[in-house]
Amino acid sequence: MFTSLYKHLGRSALLMILALAATATAVADTSQADTLLKQGRVQDAVTILRGTLSAHPKDGLAHALLCRVYYAQDMADRAVNECEHAVQDDPDNSDFQMWLGRSYGMKASQINMLSAFVVAKKVHVAFERAVELDPTNVQAMSDLGQFYVAAPAIVGGGVDKAAALVPKMMPLSPQKAHRILALIAEKRNDLATAEAEFKNAIAANKSAEAWVDLGQFYQQQHEPDKAAAALESSMEANHARDAALVDVASILTDIHRRPDLAEKALREYLASPAKTDTAPAFKVHLQLGDILKGRGDTAGAKREYAAALALAPDFAPARKAAENA
Repeated sequence: MFTSLYKHLGRSALLMILALAATATAVADTSQADTLLKQGRVQDAVTILRGTLSAHPKDGLAHALLCRVYYAQDMADRAVNECEHAVQDDPDNSDFQMWLGRSYGMKASQINMLSAFVVAKKVHVAFERAVELDPTNVQAMSDLGQFYVAAPAIVGGGVDKAAALVPKMMPLSPQKAHRILALIAEKRNDLATAEAEFKNAIAANKSAEAWVDLGQFYQQQHEPDKAAAALESSMEANHARDAALVDVASILTDIHRRPDLAEKALREYLASPAKTDTAPAFKVHLQLGDILKGRGDTAGAKREYAAALALAPDFAPARKAAENA
């Protein structure tokens, strides 16, 4: 067949066809890997992405997806390495810069304070670059705002910088803009304003995520009953059954309220088509296993730990939990 094509098309045209076919295969592979990642099947995603990169070492999307695979497993150094490769291959991609910033942030949280200062400076550079490349990238803007609020000025933080982002965010996502205002108020110890802004975020679109933020605020203020009520509202608002369910379960577990609701939230998320790598399924299986173990259901806990390991065999916390079940 190729000999016949060569005769009719010539060498240049044939090479072009083969190159297009290879590109189409790489796109299909990264699409499949993205789907597997969202399902929590990180080992399967790694296999596909490594194959893609062996054939196409400069595939920025494959490197970015592999970065997210490692990020989901709390493997900061590997995540940083892959995201740095992604940014080198496509320096003008806003999402790649955003994930690079997140990976640097994870690395900073895992190392000693002196080294963390050096890495933290890279966090805001990456987030700022992500926003510069795409001023409509609301998630990158939100990440940058959170960094400004949380980080000291010596590494680029500052509530005034966060406040300057809000007018740009408000037309794109009033919910996230009000959330940044709430975080700023918390930082300034203006708790009444913080509570009001979290409620403004809810009023903006009544999302499950916004209710979780209010619940977390009440948790931090040691008001567990109010926190539990906000989290119940989050579940009622969560028609997509998305990752906010996992946050609901986490906070309920931390405040020792409604273990039945926490378990229900995790099971509904695992059964949902809206799973994502921001709440990896293998971590959710581990979390559910811990809840079951805590109430004496050893067999159920072992099943969940096994499910976590099946998805992510290299995830050390799941392996440890399975060994100690």
